[in-house]
Amino acid sequence: MLRQVALAAMLIHGAAHAAAPSDIALSTAKYARAKYGEQMISSMATMVSYNTVADPKVPFEKNPHHIGFKKFLKEEAQRLGFDYEDSGYVVVIGYGKAKERVGVVTHGDVQPVDPTKWKQSPFKLDRTSEPGKLIGRGTEDDKGPIASALYAMKAIKDRKVKLNKRIELYVYMAEESDWAPLEAYLKTHKLPEVNITLDAEYPVVTAEKGWGALMLTLPPVAAAPAQGPALTEFTGGFFGSQIPEDAVAVIDGATPELAEQIRARGAAQKGMQYSFAWEGQRLRIKAKGLAAHSSKPEDGVNAIGMLADALAVRQWEGTTAGNMASLLNELVGTGLYGEKFGKVAYRDDFMGPMTVSPTVLKSTDKGLELNINLRRPRGKATAELQQQFQEAFDAWKAKRAPDATMKATIGEPWLLPDAPQIPTLLNVFTHYTGIKDAKPVSIGGGTNSRMFPNAVSFGPGMPGQVYTGHSEHEFISTKQIMMNLEMYTAVLVELAK
Repeated sequence: MLRQVALAAMLIHGAAHAAAPSDIALSTAKYARAKYGEQMISSMATMVSYNTVADPKVPFEKNPHHIGFKKFLKEEAQRLGFDYEDSGYVVVIGYGKAKERVGVVTHGDVQPVDPTKWKQSPFKLDRTSEPGKLIGRGTEDDKGPIASALYAMKAIKDRKVKLNKRIELYVYMAEESDWAPLEAYLKTHKLPEVNITLDAEYPVVTAEKGWGALMLTLPPVAAAPAQGPALTEFTGGFFGSQIPEDAVAVIDGATPELAEQIRARGAAQKGMQYSFAWEGQRLRIKAKGLAAHSSKPEDGVNAIGMLADALAVRQWEGTTAGNMASLLNELVGTGLYGEKFGKVAYRDDFMGPMTVSPTVLKSTDKGLELNINLRRPRGKATAELQQQFQEAFDAWKAKRAPDATMKATIGEPWLLPDAPQIPTLLNVFTHYTGIKDAKPVSIGGGTNSRMFPNAVSFGPGMPGQVYTGHSEHEFISTKQIMMNLEMYTAVLVELAK
């Protein structure tokens, strides 16, 4: 109890009251940057070259990109003088023989990409298109952090820093798609006593919102007799954890006057672009917003929600697409926090508001299917939240689409406010950034921190900066990855010495 009280007091007063990083931590970090900065970037470039997106058509163990990525990790580990253990979905790269251990938790898989939106291949590190930026899928999430951790460990080995704990780098290969293999691994393996996850933001992440999803399906309806324009198609989005950048609507029997009304309404929206193409009386509208990680919808511009709003110049009747436009405008709108979805909206003083984001809208053999991504803080019981979603949906469908269905998955928020390494992480962050009184933060995303004992996230994204993982413009700056290398080196020295 006394230890917890002392830790709480330290967190309240910030890192300024903690001891400065040790000389050996600072000198080793400086050495890491000078000696291995470019090698780290080169290593990351090779990692980026492997398209480690989960492929539902190719089993993980037969996927050549996953096989090649792990082969490179093994060769890199052996070249740097570390031991290597491959347990299928989980790779562990270790240094040291001590019984006590410090874990570094990362992932080697990445989210899908649309290559047409990149200046160069997303699987080739781009250092030239935008000087100062290292552009490519995985640079921030999470291959850059893997490379940074590897060369932090190498610097510690070179300098022969006396360690009392073994350092283990965990690379999980399905963080973006399937946590079940990790859950199975954790049942049969003893984990380090203290862990840091390199998959979020600085200064230190001690809370994560619960992930959730609503799957709403509107079945096909017979079109009403032609009585003017009909919304016949409405699709958008790319994958479930990305704020959608693109959406498309098709209107049959459109008129120039209707097109102008939609154009004018869309022009009033911030951050949206629209194009209009005619095929006789068929009007195809393409909407372009801005992709972002769905845990931070405020960083993007949601093309699905915005296009629905642009279409709200009239009531759309008699089609499934028209019903979907109605659902989006009446239950979701262009807000971020579920303000229109009945009574679901709420917030927590530390974890922030729940976010409600449409991410994928597609046509299936069952009708139109809409995926809504949820990120919910503490403060409301799961059963209550589920009931509120259901009540709002039921009220809407009773008046518009009686055969519509909704499936809800609502995960639990996670908090770990008293991990013993928090003061050390805050102190190192303050030393290298100059940001005083740094305090723990909460994020909307979900990382593997919640799976490991005493695990909190430490970077790689800086506070106040847009997190580019899951976007179609993922990068990490050269300046940031160099700072990360120094901070990770210093932290590992402090935690393991």
